[in-house]
Amino acid sequence: MTPTGKTVDAALNDLRKAIDTLDNAIDVRFERERERSEVDGEVRRVHADRSRLAQELDQAEFRANRLEEVNREVSRRLVTAMETIRAVLDR
Repeated sequence: MTPTGKTVDAALNDLRKAIDTLDNAIDVRFERERERSEVDGEVRRVHADRSRLAQELDQAEFRANRLEEVNREVSRRLVTAMETIRAVLDR
């Protein structure tokens, strides 16, 4: 082969290596983007779950507070009823 032929072959080899390197870099980039997209999706799901759980907690706290109020009212009425019964029995 002539020196020019070797130079062209070397240049073609370098070009092939550069193209392979570029292909690999593109593959890595696409993989990172896919992973990032998956992470973003997971973050959105976590935020949605957090919002749902916060709403459920608020509802549960409301119900607990309401039950506590009803419990106090029932206790107050029972005390009144017991005092009334004692008063009747004492007469």
